[in-house]
Amino acid sequence: MSNVIQLLPDHVANQIAAGEVVQRPASVIKELLENSIDAGAGRIQVVIKDAGKTLIQVIDDGVGMNITDARMSFERHATSKIKIADDLFALRTKGFRGEALASIAAIAHVELKTKTTQDEVGTCIKVEGSQIVTQEPCVTPKGTCISVKNLFYNIPARRNFLKSDNVESRHIIDEFQRVALAHPDISFSLTHNDNELFQLPVANHRLRITNILGGKTNEKLVPVDEDTEIVKISGFVGKPEFAKKSRGEQFFFVNNRFIKSPYLNHAVTASFEGLLKDKSYPSYFLYLEVDPKSIDINIHPTKTEIKFDDEHALYAILKSSIKHSLGQFNVAPMLDFERDSDLDTPYNYSAKQASAPQIEVDRNFNPFQNEANQAAAYATATYKKEKTASWESLYSGMQAEVDPGADIKQIEFESEEVTGNLFGAKEEQAEKSTFQLHKKYIVSTLKSGILVIDQHRAHTRVLYEELLKNITVSAAVSQQLLFPLRLSFNNHEVEMLKEIRESLEQTGFIFSAINKDEVEISGIPTLIPESEVEILLEKLIADFEKDVPNDGFSQTDLLAKSLANSMAVRSGTLLNSTEQQHIVNRLFACKEPALSPYNKTVFTTLSVDELDKKFA
Repeated sequence: MSNVIQLLPDHVANQIAAGEVVQRPASVIKELLENSIDAGAGRIQVVIKDAGKTLIQVIDDGVGMNITDARMSFERHATSKIKIADDLFALRTKGFRGEALASIAAIAHVELKTKTTQDEVGTCIKVEGSQIVTQEPCVTPKGTCISVKNLFYNIPARRNFLKSDNVESRHIIDEFQRVALAHPDISFSLTHNDNELFQLPVANHRLRITNILGGKTNEKLVPVDEDTEIVKISGFVGKPEFAKKSRGEQFFFVNNRFIKSPYLNHAVTASFEGLLKDKSYPSYFLYLEVDPKSIDINIHPTKTEIKFDDEHALYAILKSSIKHSLGQFNVAPMLDFERDSDLDTPYNYSAKQASAPQIEVDRNFNPFQNEANQAAAYATATYKKEKTASWESLYSGMQAEVDPGADIKQIEFESEEVTGNLFGAKEEQAEKSTFQLHKKYIVSTLKSGILVIDQHRAHTRVLYEELLKNITVSAAVSQQLLFPLRLSFNNHEVEMLKEIRESLEQTGFIFSAINKDEVEISGIPTLIPESEVEILLEKLIADFEKDVPNDGFSQTDLLAKSLANSMAVRSGTLLNSTEQQHIVNRLFACKEPALSPYNKTVFTTLSVDELDKKFA
């Protein structure tokens, strides 16, 4: 019997490793940026084309590599970060596995140009599918320039699984922002298809956050600072009134490495207890410094998950630190929030003896001394009462000349009819054929039994079909605002609004200006209150971030679904009889009344036979 188990060839092993390390173009950006940071770069430039599918180029001014190191960098498990196994528990650098360049070179065309300060000329190496094609001297500045072209060219299946350029660009921007937020002492720039997206100078953490997310972010930040034996916490949390409906602006950094931790995220959310609206999430940018021996960052291929030695202590410290900051800066109410600091007793007064107060009395004071003078003044004073017109003069000239022969019964008086009803009809005139159950369901009668309708899903279906008609067939009616709304968004959110601007205008929105970090709206759909426009747009952006459609129809469908879901009547809203009947009538005028836009059941029926069985 022949041997079954054999060693894999190097190029096959590299492709398998690439499946773990390189999932999409954003993974390449992350690995190359981390290598540049470990090389001591002070300025890093990132250039991408076609969302990284055609070109990914990272240029840094780090220490560079000599000809031997440049050749060795493409070998598997070749690294300068660790030498022995114990080094894994004292990591201060980003990459340490030595698989990044080898994995990238296995699935793309890679060109490396690098030069150290000591070398007169640099080295240029070209690799295609793990095979070194050329290696020659070249003229290049100090540092390293890596160009990755035609990603997944030899794995068509993986290339077909890549999403649209919009989706992949969003992932690249996310990875870029995570690295840039962790290292404000390094200058970064990002260019996509010759369009400069970010130009970030050297700054502190607060300025770096503001440069990435927009100038209006500065006023939303509350500093957090705590230093203990277990962990040193610094950074910022967002004020509760600026909480969003999505989890976009939530960043944890441990030893300058971005991580995802649901456990620590719960600690932050718990510290905002009682301060946030329902289904709102706070923003935070928290930097944790711990002993490298107390964490294990080698439990996940992307190194975004970390295992802590003492998570419970870290949870308690993080929660109390954020609560302290919110109270210190008067964001959260304190028990004695009207305390006057001037009334505080200094500590050095605790041992001081009390002294008796000194009383001084003016024995020559006579309270009746000026009484005679005051009486004479009152006696000589003369008061002249001004003559005012009688109250009848107020009505002078208002006597109406009435024809004595006119019949008073024939005079018609103008009256204003007050409806006060959402749908413009009198509730008394509506048939009492429906009633509301638990402010969630609308119950109506049928010939064969009872009809139970979910009011939120029903209204969502009605609005969804109406919005689809407005977007695809005719423009919707818009109500003009007396004062335009100015809403603040970060660069990424503004770009997303630009992509769906045309569809939003078909629903009734009117954008008078879209700037780098601000949007001005002068008109909104008639069904949306002005106070809910910002919440609705934030929810819309969050939905598009989860699923960015590839074609125009999918974009229109997602837009109509998101808007309808946000605008529909919520469960827990009290409806009168007319409003209930209006929803029922419009629901059964829809093309698909049985299902919501998200394919969930809208109504159910209970027949008389089923009721009879209940009482059998």
